[in-house]
Amino acid sequence: MIQRMENINKENEIQIELSDEIAQGIYSNLAVISHSSTEFVIDFIRIVPGIPKAKVKSRIILTPEHAKRLLHALEDNIDKFEQQNGTIRRQNNPGFLPPIGGVGHA
Repeated sequence: MIQRMENINKENEIQIELSDEIAQGIYSNLAVISHSSTEFVIDFIRIVPGIPKAKVKSRIILTPEHAKRLLHALEDNIDKFEQQNGTIRRQNNPGFLPPIGGVGHA
């Protein structure tokens, strides 16, 4: 079954199809971001304690413009989440997660 979502703004209506498989989602507890002069690459990874090897579960490639739109959409959603649920606290566990940050390359 394919779910269809429609943008509320009828002038710029976009129909988006979401298959059952994709709707299930993929759990990730680490994202590694890199970029070139023309694109941003986000690798979503699942790290399991006690297992030294982690696999990339999904890779998303974005134009710089879409990367910035994603940043603003995440900021907006995090603000709304925190208003309803309280401040999200970052957990520091250096023995488990590698540092999260961007890796730039040309």
